[in-house]
Amino acid sequence: MSIFDDPGLFGRLCADDYDGPGNPEPAPAVDFLADLADGGPVLELAIGTGRVALPLAGRGIPVEGVEASPEMVAKLRAKPGGDGIPVAIGDMADVPVTGPYRLAYLVFNTLFNLVRAERQADCFRNVARTLAPGGAFVIETFVPDPAGFDRDEQVQMREVTEDSATIRLHQYDRAAQTFVRQTIRFDSTGVHLHPFAMRYLWPQQIDELAAQAGLRLAERYADWHRTPFAPDSRSHISVYRKP
Repeated sequence: MSIFDDPGLFGRLCADDYDGPGNPEPAPAVDFLADLADGGPVLELAIGTGRVALPLAGRGIPVEGVEASPEMVAKLRAKPGGDGIPVAIGDMADVPVTGPYRLAYLVFNTLFNLVRAERQADCFRNVARTLAPGGAFVIETFVPDPAGFDRDEQVQMREVTEDSATIRLHQYDRAAQTFVRQTIRFDSTGVHLHPFAMRYLWPQQIDELAAQAGLRLAERYADWHRTPFAPDSRSHISVYRKP
């Protein structure tokens, strides 16, 4: 059993800084998802602090969420409108809700936070269970770049000041398609560790998970602006449909 099997780990470590600068701008995702919502209801897996869900709800679309981290949900509840979004506390792989939903989505590479292949498959199967006929499941992830793995495994200097230093380390398991990342901060109070892990997949492998769950690939783009997906695309937005 690894600490990365704990679905609430990311939220406990990241909730305080999750809405800070440097995170993706949600507006393009909101526009894209609103076009697919078909009036709702809509389900966000790993709803976090509501960066996508709240703007969607602001457009009159009923939104619900699943989130493993009470710390993240507390941040959501503190925002205007946050109390109006139902959130089930639980593992997104279990999808502990009933539906049916016109749309479910999992964005910002979060599928890869499930570090075991069987849990990624569980996620697709359980989403399919909660979708209405014709409903859509939208996934956003990066496309793995093996050429960058060796570069990532070098020590990366993140920040150096007169009283602190931060470095980042990666280690890849190419056979398992996983990596562990450790961000280490040294300052006057001691050494602080910020662990993170992912199990990455290529788009074709995600298509296979969807097919096993009874979903079919309907659309794929390189970004939220519907740029055509190409062999050299660095990310993808994939829309799967339930028959």
